[in-house]
Amino acid sequence: MKYKRILLKLSGEALMGEQNGGIDPLVVNRFADQIKEIHNYEVDIGIVIGGGNIFRGIVGAIQGMDRVTADHMGMLATVINALALQDAVEQKGIQARVLSGIEMQKIAESFIRRRAMSHLEKGRVVIFGAGIGNPYFSTDTAAALRATEIEAEIIMKATNVDGIYTADPKKDPSATRFDHISYQDVLEKNLKVMDGAAIAICRECNIPILVFDVNVPGNLIAAVQGKPIGTLVDNIVV
Repeated sequence: MKYKRILLKLSGEALMGEQNGGIDPLVVNRFADQIKEIHNYEVDIGIVIGGGNIFRGIVGAIQGMDRVTADHMGMLATVINALALQDAVEQKGIQARVLSGIEMQKIAESFIRRRAMSHLEKGRVVIFGAGIGNPYFSTDTAAALRATEIEAEIIMKATNVDGIYTADPKKDPSATRFDHISYQDVLEKNLKVMDGAAIAICRECNIPILVFDVNVPGNLIAAVQGKPIGTLVDNIVV
């Protein structure tokens, strides 16, 4: 394996499958199989998961809801997803822990960096819920922050497309894919990879981001092996 400690960023929408919302147990089980595959190679795995399949705070705010309240609801949605993934991973025989950015003593451990590091060192999959525990920050920013805190070598952003394109390939057939791009170019070209705060953290801390299609069988382990899939974002100007 090229990487021994990774931060996997999963969107909430990825858990929906073909449904219009909610959690598809078959999809979650498929993710758990892929996580088990790389765990068998003794890779330390941290996961930040979104909540867009249940509730998106920004959408609630746009519809007239108080932004802070809406973001708190979005955080709760990420914890629901984290618990579902934890259950699926543990059914594969792997210990997993949900660490929440907001206190939920009955259902999840509160995030403490040393606790997260201890779990990883013991071979447990660590799933981070509730973002960073504050409104106005996305789970992309949470992924960048948690990656720095657990000293991950790379952020692997699992998406439904095979990398970063010059435009939305679903809307623009002429869009071309980048194999490699710098943080600066992502910001200057306003490419919707992760939000600006997340990119800034990764650039400052020199944490590369790999954007890849998680729906292709074998892609996650190929990414951990360092094979050329998806789009790599780092400080190197291409």
